[in-house]
Amino acid sequence: MATVFWGVAGMLIGVIIAFQLARPEVNMGTPYTTFGRVRPLHTNAVIFAFVGNGIFMGVYYSLQRLCKTRMYSDVLSKIHFWGWQLVILSALVSLPLGLTTSKEYAELEWPIDILITVIWVVFGWNMFGTIARRRERHLYVAIWFYIATLLTVAVLHIVNSMEVPVSFMKSYSAYAGVQDALVQWWYGHNAVAFFLTTPYLGLMYYFLPKAANRPVYSYRLSIIHFWSLIFIYIWAGPHHLLYTALPDWAQSLGVVFSIMLIAPSWGGMINGLLTLRGTWDKVREEPVLKFMVVAITAYGMATFEGPMLSLKNVNAIAHFTDWIVAHVHVGALGWNGFLTFAVLYWLWPRLYKTELYSKKLANTHFWLGTLGILFYALPMYWAGFTQGLMWKQFNNEGLLQYPNFLETVLQIVPMYYLRGIGGVLYLSGVLLMVFNLVKTAKSGQLLSNEKAQAAPLTPLYLTNNAADQHTDGYWHRWIERRPTQMAIWATVAIAIGGAIEMIPTFLVKSNVPTIASVKPYTALELEGRDIYIREGCSNCHTQMVRPFRSETERYGEYSKAGEFVYDRPFLWGSKRTGPDLHRVGQKYPHSWHYNHMMDPTSMSPGSIMPPYPWLLEDDIDYSHTADKIRVLRKFDTPYPAGFEDVAVADARKQADGIARELKKEEIEVKSDKEIVALIAYLQRLGTDIKVNPQQAAASAQSNAAEISH
Repeated sequence: MATVFWGVAGMLIGVIIAFQLARPEVNMGTPYTTFGRVRPLHTNAVIFAFVGNGIFMGVYYSLQRLCKTRMYSDVLSKIHFWGWQLVILSALVSLPLGLTTSKEYAELEWPIDILITVIWVVFGWNMFGTIARRRERHLYVAIWFYIATLLTVAVLHIVNSMEVPVSFMKSYSAYAGVQDALVQWWYGHNAVAFFLTTPYLGLMYYFLPKAANRPVYSYRLSIIHFWSLIFIYIWAGPHHLLYTALPDWAQSLGVVFSIMLIAPSWGGMINGLLTLRGTWDKVREEPVLKFMVVAITAYGMATFEGPMLSLKNVNAIAHFTDWIVAHVHVGALGWNGFLTFAVLYWLWPRLYKTELYSKKLANTHFWLGTLGILFYALPMYWAGFTQGLMWKQFNNEGLLQYPNFLETVLQIVPMYYLRGIGGVLYLSGVLLMVFNLVKTAKSGQLLSNEKAQAAPLTPLYLTNNAADQHTDGYWHRWIERRPTQMAIWATVAIAIGGAIEMIPTFLVKSNVPTIASVKPYTALELEGRDIYIREGCSNCHTQMVRPFRSETERYGEYSKAGEFVYDRPFLWGSKRTGPDLHRVGQKYPHSWHYNHMMDPTSMSPGSIMPPYPWLLEDDIDYSHTADKIRVLRKFDTPYPAGFEDVAVADARKQADGIARELKKEEIEVKSDKEIVALIAYLQRLGTDIKVNPQQAAASAQSNAAEISH
């Protein structure tokens, strides 16, 4: 029920933000409903609420039957359920309020991070307790994936969430700049791997054979699939940071292991599809199998496209564009969405001891969902190709063909409408499913308990050791019957890649060379940066100029690793709906930024950015400024001793200067308004280093990273 409810909620929010990009007025003119604040609400609702509850739904049902015993503790089960719903509700409240860390898929602030950790431990305790009291010696492949998911998500969450609190709902990352980017995308990529993929592979290995009434095609292939996938996946995170300030060796490692991922990923897809061999007549009739076939196919498509996108020549065109949005949603809508629907359609009638109310409605849902995916993905692919090529296009005179970034945005607005229509189609299918499931429940009676039918498990020390280990001739049986050893080796497998990438980046200073001219933010700039984070500006704007001629011509000198050493968190972004801002400092007068935030179309006619009038009205909150400085000094940020005591006075002095400059430009604004702090931050960006124009020109000419016509 929670899976269904949050699925509808998360997808409805997705439809709203899709149309916000086509029609800025859909932002509704309030601070709490802008794209920048609502977009992370959508991703959290779909990933952690819809898919998360879907994982737990499948695990709680399948684990008891695979282990032939009831869950270890009903109390832990209830704490887990209600605790997870509390996490989701916390996100639902905090993210629209602008309480965010800005880290993608990890935006929730430190108290909620602690709650997630506690609830995850409860889930693990319950799961391993159930495995320990099992009545089936052998651990089926689905359980391997559940174990790997539990352990890896715990490691990812704890490492990426290392932060120091400033106040109840504000913290600063323990990592800065390049190091923060590496840890975040090690987490971000592997959140996709170990939250959206491995648990769903476990569900596939259980529910697909059940629905098809056939054994899994190849058990040997499932062994290779599992161990190679969990070992290789963890290395691939740096492919999200190609051509950035991340060291080249780390980027190359990410590319190599991303290409290697094709083999285990497609091994799993082939294993799933071949399980259905000889059942194609049944597939045509049964909506559950239809959903599963498309889900596994979408998994194969996404896991082929991902490695292709990690190739540097492809990434140079695709990164920061809507191509990536299309890629992500093929996996989310096709793999996670359709497999969840299949499990629901298979499971729900069994829970209520009745037949599904209407297969016809389920088939209609299938076709609406499939059309929704096509209407969503194809326009976004088209938009991505258009963006990538327009950004790089030069004319015969060697000048940028489209120097105004807004030209590239206006070209793809029709694609945003089509994407929204695709979302409506997909959501309408889900609403049909809700109706179908409600009617099914009303026609049946809930089966709240089902007795286990298996003899107690004989203790291992009473069994014949040789027979226990090698009854069927497979050496792998040894570890399949020992969950502790499997957990240890799975943890070792996932730890190697992350350690090899992170340890040198943190310990070898040459990986992040310092720049003497780079100074920490002033107190006012720091407050402006936190406003930028609160409003979710990094959801649309990047702060990373890549070393391409098209980008250095458009934005300025490419970004250096040493420029970000005081950025906690990093704000490189992952999508350009608006232009890159790393070199925006001193590019425009203060009045331009003031008018742009008040009414973006006054400075950029046709802009799809919403206005931010509250920034002109709300006062800067200096109540935690001293605490922020104090925390940053703990990270060796070189603020003078005692600066926290004079930080507010220093900020007010700088703000008075900006207000005076605005008055000269005929704009009356009080110096204590948030817009002043934001202007201070934007005017600082990218100004710490000075580039010789001749050197910049020579660098642009010698750059061979792209081909221009």
